[in-house]
Amino acid sequence: MKRARNFNAGPAALPLEVLQRAQNEWLNIEDSGMSVMELSHRSSEFEKIHNHAIQSLKDLMEIPENYEVLLLQGGASLQFSMIPMNILKDGKRADYVLTGSWSEKALKEAKKVGETAVVASSKDEKYTFIPKVEDIKLNDDAAYLHITSNNTIYGTQWKDFPETGNIPLVADMSSDILSKKIDISKFGIIYAGAQKNLGPSGITVVIIRKDLITDNDNIPSMMNYSIHSKNNSLYNTPPTLAIYLLSLVLDWAKDQGGVERIAEINEEKAKVIYDAIDGSDGFYKGHALPDSRSLMNVTFTLPSEEAEVQFLKEVKEAGFVGLNGHRSIGGCRASIYNAVPLSHCQDLADFMKKFQESYKAKEAQTL
Repeated sequence: MKRARNFNAGPAALPLEVLQRAQNEWLNIEDSGMSVMELSHRSSEFEKIHNHAIQSLKDLMEIPENYEVLLLQGGASLQFSMIPMNILKDGKRADYVLTGSWSEKALKEAKKVGETAVVASSKDEKYTFIPKVEDIKLNDDAAYLHITSNNTIYGTQWKDFPETGNIPLVADMSSDILSKKIDISKFGIIYAGAQKNLGPSGITVVIIRKDLITDNDNIPSMMNYSIHSKNNSLYNTPPTLAIYLLSLVLDWAKDQGGVERIAEINEEKAKVIYDAIDGSDGFYKGHALPDSRSLMNVTFTLPSEEAEVQFLKEVKEAGFVGLNGHRSIGGCRASIYNAVPLSHCQDLADFMKKFQESYKAKEAQTL
């Protein structure tokens, strides 16, 4: 079987080694005589897998002791509501920085819970950049500041994070968690859907400072961080297969050399494709301004809609998958998450150069 060169934005590529290991363990996990999908979530075999996933994430990301790791369901989209429900108290406002569609959606849900404010935005410039940290003016009564660390649709990414003092910094890191080293202590809450860098869809990681977990009987149980914390994320039946695959991806990340080595590879991968864009004499045009470019999602357009249609047709025929831009803005997008090999990025850059040459040659023949 020939593997596709997968540039999907999510669910995204998984490491081949992880898929092969899961295949080998498919019918008999931990010598149980069962598949992981058949294990009771209360069994000792699954408890070992579950706790291993949590500890592996703590080790890889160097998560301090005063933080808890929760494995939840509902995707990052459910966190848009859970966060304000748990930490937006009466008399406080939630501050949001708008950098794309997902931050807009997070704000929309928070407005249903309490008072909010937009403290910085690049919306008027079509989300081509990340606002400067010094331009963010926090409200004195802010319950938290929310950011989206990487914007999959527009291809922008935060390079530096705001210093928020006593105000918790909350970050949706769904599309760049584990892609580079970060200082966890800067954040009150980090949350991420797993389906880009951590594993399959169906599991959401929440890294939360323990002092932000408070008892509140007015919050529905499934939306209450305190209840999930007290039950080690096993209040209800968890997505056992997704947690198992998460644990395998984290083992794979350790084998690669940890987050620092993964970050180096991600820099190489992004450079290969951005060099193809920058060296195209304007044939390919990146959406994001250079100082805000994402290392996870490379977004670009071609000279015309006709050229884009032809590019997407030929690139698919050549064995590349997932290069269509998001339906809301069009264009093209290469999502190069941790599991995408450097060789696939080089293959794409080579294809882009060859396509440019052939397209221009055909244009010249019609003149």
